[in-house]
Amino acid sequence: MGPEGKTLLNIIILGFGFMFIFTAFQTCGNIEQTVIKNFNSTEFHGSGYTSMAIIYGVFSASNLIAPSVVAVIGPQLSMFFSGLVYSGYIAMFIHPFTWTFYTASVLVGIAAAILWTAQGNLLTINSTDATIGRNSGIFWALLQFSLFFGNMYIYFAWHGHTHITDKDRETVFISLTVISLVGCFLFFLIQKPEPEATPSETSEPMPADSTESASLVANTPGLCSQAVNAFKKALQLSVTKEMLLLSISIAYTGLELTFFSGVYGTCIGAMTRFGDDAKSLIGLSGIFIGLGEILGGGVFGMLNKCNRYGRNPVVLLGLITHFVAFYLIFLNIASDAPIAPEEGTNLEAYLTPSVPVALLCSFLLGLGDSCFNTQLLSIVGFMFREDSAPAFAVFKFVQSITAALAFFYSNYLLLHWQLLIMVIVGFLGTLSFFVAEWMVIISRLNTDYDSI
Repeated sequence: MGPEGKTLLNIIILGFGFMFIFTAFQTCGNIEQTVIKNFNSTEFHGSGYTSMAIIYGVFSASNLIAPSVVAVIGPQLSMFFSGLVYSGYIAMFIHPFTWTFYTASVLVGIAAAILWTAQGNLLTINSTDATIGRNSGIFWALLQFSLFFGNMYIYFAWHGHTHITDKDRETVFISLTVISLVGCFLFFLIQKPEPEATPSETSEPMPADSTESASLVANTPGLCSQAVNAFKKALQLSVTKEMLLLSISIAYTGLELTFFSGVYGTCIGAMTRFGDDAKSLIGLSGIFIGLGEILGGGVFGMLNKCNRYGRNPVVLLGLITHFVAFYLIFLNIASDAPIAPEEGTNLEAYLTPSVPVALLCSFLLGLGDSCFNTQLLSIVGFMFREDSAPAFAVFKFVQSITAALAFFYSNYLLLHWQLLIMVIVGFLGTLSFFVAEWMVIISRLNTDYDSI
């Protein structure tokens, strides 16, 4: 197999590894609040929303140390050990205790920062300028398929269940743990790329033997110095006019990420007026979110057909899509659904609760999210081309902080207040994105804008 074939195979293995891990983890996040409400134990007092708030809060802070960890032990081992932490978090639900629940949440937050930093490094060293777009698209598509398989399993496993028994919980989380572990061990199939397959001489190759690893460890002080410099650069970028404008849009993606990945599924599961299949509809909702994500990413991300019109139309489409979804959710889902007790809620909103409308909203949430994220990644990569690493660190920091905040207030706020927050921040974020995009257009008046 030639060098290009080997690097392409590495990308495919990387995508499948993440697909397995996040098939397990995203399914876990989607159902954990429902599972906790149904957990028959007087000794357990955890909250799924609080756990996710901890994960994203720690994730945000841990971006400061992740580059040093990846530089010392390499991306392959970084992903493997981080994946084991994810698997441990999922396995904890087989028989959860409050202290293990929140301890595992902290550890997953740290592991998440290391996992995604390593993923970016491995994607880079297996790509060239000519293949980075293709490889990113392949990885993204494989990752998004994780929304299908786990949620499909939940739909069939919980079909017709009004209460999640201990046996149901144990069966699901044992299965998810095994799936996650498969993803971890897939990373060992990734091979070291040939030198000519790397994008530049300055790219850090994957450690292949003990000599290289020892050299990296010996240079740990220098690595720490680089991490400090990167942190300082990120602080400088975070207060630039461009990043401050984009931060409002990025913050919105954190809020809506929390809503579609955790809160909305809980709302659907709490709606007793959806019938005996309400719990299994959580999985079906996740499948429709995945359909929206893959469609939007394929059209606006991988195919990249909208550049000649700029990014603003895509972001505007994302906002309109989300506003339609929010309005239908407001009409279709009871306001107390996010904080309803284990037995659910019998309240109605303004319409007779409709399963097709609920699933349509799931699709729209995924489609709108892909519109925002593909364009934010594009504009951040362009505006901060020379400082992409610290720029994307700021991106993840802002997104993680707002996601953590949203998971925290989801414990207390009724549905209509959560929707109102997203409407306000989404509107302001879209306006600020328009201004940032116009700054890009002005800066490219004398260049070929179609080449962006």
